[in-house]
Amino acid sequence: MAILVLPRFHYLTHTSPNPTYRPRTRLHGSSVAAASMALKRARMESSAGRDTGAAVLWFKHDLRLDDHPGLAAASRCRTVVPLYVFDRRILSRFSDETLEVLLLALEDLRKSLKDQGSDLVIRLGTAEHVLQELVKEVKATKIFAEEEVEYDLCRMLDVVGKTLSAMSIPEGNPRFVLWNTPLYDIKNLKDLPASYDEFEKLKFTAISPLLPQKLPNLKVELTWGSVPTLEDLKKFMNDCLGKSKDHWTSINGISAESLFCSNKFVASRNQIQGLALSKTGDSNQSNSYNRSQNKRNESVFVTQRGNVVGGGTTVVLNALAAYLRYLEGTVRDDWQEVHEKLRHAESREGASFGTLFGPALCLGIISRRRAHYEAIKYEKERNGGFLSPFGYSAATVAAVADTVCSMEWYWLMASKSQFVDKGRYTIRIWRWKGFLIQYTVTGHEGPAILLVHGFGAFLEHFRDNINRIAEGGNRVWAITLLGFGRSEKPNVVYTEVMWAELLKDFIIEVVGEPVHLVGNSMGGYFVAIVAGRWPAVAKSVVLINSAGNVVPQYSSVPLSKERQTSAAAWLGARLLLFYLRLSIKNLMTNLYPTQVERADDWVINEMVRASHDPGVVVVLESIFTFNLSIPLNYLLEGFENRVLVIQGRKDPLYNSQTILALLREHCKGVTIRELDAGNSDSFLMAFITCDGIYCKLLFTYSGLLMLLLSIRQAIALMMSGRKQ
Repeated sequence: MAILVLPRFHYLTHTSPNPTYRPRTRLHGSSVAAASMALKRARMESSAGRDTGAAVLWFKHDLRLDDHPGLAAASRCRTVVPLYVFDRRILSRFSDETLEVLLLALEDLRKSLKDQGSDLVIRLGTAEHVLQELVKEVKATKIFAEEEVEYDLCRMLDVVGKTLSAMSIPEGNPRFVLWNTPLYDIKNLKDLPASYDEFEKLKFTAISPLLPQKLPNLKVELTWGSVPTLEDLKKFMNDCLGKSKDHWTSINGISAESLFCSNKFVASRNQIQGLALSKTGDSNQSNSYNRSQNKRNESVFVTQRGNVVGGGTTVVLNALAAYLRYLEGTVRDDWQEVHEKLRHAESREGASFGTLFGPALCLGIISRRRAHYEAIKYEKERNGGFLSPFGYSAATVAAVADTVCSMEWYWLMASKSQFVDKGRYTIRIWRWKGFLIQYTVTGHEGPAILLVHGFGAFLEHFRDNINRIAEGGNRVWAITLLGFGRSEKPNVVYTEVMWAELLKDFIIEVVGEPVHLVGNSMGGYFVAIVAGRWPAVAKSVVLINSAGNVVPQYSSVPLSKERQTSAAAWLGARLLLFYLRLSIKNLMTNLYPTQVERADDWVINEMVRASHDPGVVVVLESIFTFNLSIPLNYLLEGFENRVLVIQGRKDPLYNSQTILALLREHCKGVTIRELDAGNSDSFLMAFITCDGIYCKLLFTYSGLLMLLLSIRQAIALMMSGRKQ
């Protein structure tokens, strides 16, 4: 498996109960032979016995001693200094509740290390500066760190590597050893099939987790540092932003549902200066960490909100044991609490595991393969030591195994997309609420533009537009939304509000400035929600054959309620998926009356590939719960900037003339352009009967976005009125 290229680094990956040093490099071209030679040298080095030098073990998302290949390798060194760095680049990705779990996990990790005669150095600052100072202080010759797939964290590792390689110390430049904890023994990412169904046919055996390793006694004098309170940690993060923190980013903690319920929108520019709802600025949570400490001995749900499992590895494993044994019942109070939380978190079948244990997995309090191992071990206990070929005997076992295997698949695809598959665009990874999202960016100067695809599509649908728009003097971002393409497809309830919040967070956290929003079909509806609820993040809006209606004199917003899928949705999604796999080429061809060639083999094959990804059926079920009742004219009435609507006259699914007439009458100030084209989306109306209930399933299927051939002109039109 390949991940990074850093100067003079050695890499480690675990593929057996006895980890060995394995060099890591991009596995393409002539570098494969070099990697093979380096691997032989590394194996010879690892067989030579204990290393006489000192090492730094840098904890990031691996807050455990159990099943820790990096710790196992570092334990061969004479002196090992464990380190955790509170670096804003790492912390900014976490919610307040995850930060609470992090602080408690660090306390437990420190206690576990002290029980071994070691300790944990805790520092606040940038990783490169902290490591540089610590390496000098302890004369370290190696730094062990877990590899990353997220773009910002990979870039952070690059900076750390360059800083270390520039050091001049008597012991020589320290070597960076990157490791991971794979669920499967995959020797080369180039051998990873593109489709999950092909991957399953290979029947990789899951690797058994490592037992906790003992580090050598630490006999050095250091300033260890203390675990900060949540209040101090949030103050540190705000101080790190400094002058770069703009008022418009204070909307980061405001949900769309709360705005709809209050019938308000977040104004733009100077009107938002009075808001105090930022992600890190809620004073009501300032003492939550102290309250969590008081709850620690009473519950495994240690945060202020009490929604997720937290604590150390032993606590989380105990909660996992309770979760798996839900059907057995128990008299233990702590297990009963887990069972109660499980019932409340089961928004859909199997979703409770990710909801309750997601932060613990994200922080590495337990590894994915430890969770998988415990689930399979329990399943064998229930079945006399055997696994049934017909599925798992307990829904909780299925929830754990399916979630972990899904997470592993998307991690593998994310790694491969960055370091092996070099396609037309450089793919970057962003983590949103613990899930991996793909995006790309092109251009170095000019206005920021964000392209948003429709339902069932992905960022490559803009493949013929991204560079052309960038060449016009723009910076262009294109994102693959959660649940589509090669982005992760977790077991959650998907809603139009959730996707809109994802876009808002992406603009704030990744783009870093207000953007010109371009949305196609259902993506247009998501864009309209963003512009209407958080106008501060949007400079202008382009809607291309957008989903959504125009309702005159609309004045009320229905309260957003928790949505759960029905039995009809479960069945309908599976029938629809089967039909689409058989008919996708014909459907795509029929939807492009003027440019049939746009429905080419590449995009059709990628759609078929994505249809086999784990979790895709869950995404399809969301079509039963979509709520598009809030009309476009209502969403956009609070948006003061320019809006362009592009509509195809040959759209077979809409009455274009009626829609455009309503837009002209009820959306004042909106610029409308008609094209002699069809619809880039297809609404497939399927009717099924389930338990005597007549259900109408609305499925939105995005194609190649043929209308985007005119995006360049659309952007030019939008830009013509902007202030220089």
